[in-house]
Amino acid sequence: MSFAKIVAIVRPTAVSAVEKLLQEEGAPGVSISHVKGYGDYADFYRNDWVVSHVRIEVFIAESRAQQIAEKIMDAAHTGLEGDGLVAVLPVSAIYHIRTKKRCEEEAC
Repeated sequence: MSFAKIVAIVRPTAVSAVEKLLQEEGAPGVSISHVKGYGDYADFYRNDWVVSHVRIEVFIAESRAQQIAEKIMDAAHTGLEGDGLVAVLPVSAIYHIRTKKRCEEEAC
């Protein structure tokens, strides 16, 4: 089975909605980190321009990645600058450290 990694960087206020969506969609696992940075949107009132956001990472079957990415965008969208971004990356393999086995199913 082919996998994809979805990385979403969203406003902190959108995290609950995205988490709920991923649970409803049956995502096999989710990693959430608080991050700081700037891109298209920067806080020009700060010396370093940095903005606080949340990074959400999901490994999912490649066949579902586009659909899940679109749903994440719907859940996190406000229409304002700084809404964030979603990236879909190919994954060549996933292994469980405990068993040292390669994942071959979506819910490995």
